[in-house]
Amino acid sequence: MLLVRDEFRRAQLAIAALFCVLGFQYATWAARLPALKSRLDLTEAELGLLLMACGVGAAASFPLVAALSRRWGSRRLALLSALFLGVLLLALAAAPNYPVALAVMCADGLGVGCLNVAMNAQGATLESRHGRTAMSQLHATFSAGSLGAALLASGMSALSSSVALHFGVATVLVLLLTLYAQPTLLPDEQSDAKAASQPAEQPVDRPDDHPADQTVDEPLKKKRRSWTIPSRVTLWMGGAMVFGTVAEGAMNDWSALYMKEVAEASARLAPLGIAVVSVMMVLARLFADGWRTKWGDGRVVRVGSVLAATGLAFALLAGGVVPALIGFAAMGLGIAAVTPCVYVAAARQGSDALALVAAMGTTGLLAGPPVIGFIAAGSSLVWGMAAVAVSACLVAVCAVRIRWTVPVGMVAEAKA
Repeated sequence: MLLVRDEFRRAQLAIAALFCVLGFQYATWAARLPALKSRLDLTEAELGLLLMACGVGAAASFPLVAALSRRWGSRRLALLSALFLGVLLLALAAAPNYPVALAVMCADGLGVGCLNVAMNAQGATLESRHGRTAMSQLHATFSAGSLGAALLASGMSALSSSVALHFGVATVLVLLLTLYAQPTLLPDEQSDAKAASQPAEQPVDRPDDHPADQTVDEPLKKKRRSWTIPSRVTLWMGGAMVFGTVAEGAMNDWSALYMKEVAEASARLAPLGIAVVSVMMVLARLFADGWRTKWGDGRVVRVGSVLAATGLAFALLAGGVVPALIGFAAMGLGIAAVTPCVYVAAARQGSDALALVAAMGTTGLLAGPPVIGFIAAGSSLVWGMAAVAVSACLVAVCAVRIRWTVPVGMVAEAKA
């Protein structure tokens, strides 16, 4: 860290370590679900409920996250929740029975909710303080963390069947990443009034970014001490997050099955569906910050979500393996920047708005795949995937109602 002299890059690397922690921790226990199922002697229904417990904990974390964000600030909350998630891996490995495992997974969901809000608040602060985009690349490191966890799980499984040993090594890595991040995480603003007197961002009235909703969220004059009713803008952000995560989660869960049962791909080609979506999402997030700087968050979200919906609709109408892969690639490319942009917009509304939008996003990620499954069971998987395309289209509808702001570095370019 000391070798990186640029203050922006040092902070970016520290925050990226937190994103990596979240992706790594999640993928670590997910990769060992078969072993946990066998050790605890779980049925398929019990395993599904175990997964649901994590999602419910994350979705229900909003009141706690909002309170802790106000009390501790994003820096302290991020570090403590990262450490908490590391310890929970050990607790899950040592869980003696199913009820204890359920409690651990529910607590894991709460920890995920806390870290998710705190690290995105750090990312938004980084952009605001330096007038440079970074959030999409930060979200890319989440995927990198998941990939690293998958590789570690494969290696540890080859060496030993012990889940405790695997999770012990993973916990050490989580602690090391957290310690790496700690020195250069950004301190929270001492007061919102001070931040308002020296604004890092300004709204830009671009011809292409005029929203239908003209509500302007004024800077807060003082720190909020209690939860308030969310504004219309916050609810539109929550809607965009819900539909975006529904599309993202459903593609992860249903693309391989679509490839096999609808596109009639071979067993060797069927996994390419999720691979194409994942690779395109990572690539898009690596480059999306440049797109945001050039075109603004609003246009990136609107154009991206329309591209995602159009690409998937093309795949469904055309049928076949090649159109499916093209459509899935368009979905991954288009939907990748939605959550980073919405998190930035929500963070500018305050910690309560960010916590609510994050909880709504978790709800979409949790509820989306089962809803698609219900639609598929009632009609066909083609109609289920059509609902995913509709969700992507609804992201664009919500994005039109959001008052997007851009970093101050874009102001001169926008006015030129």
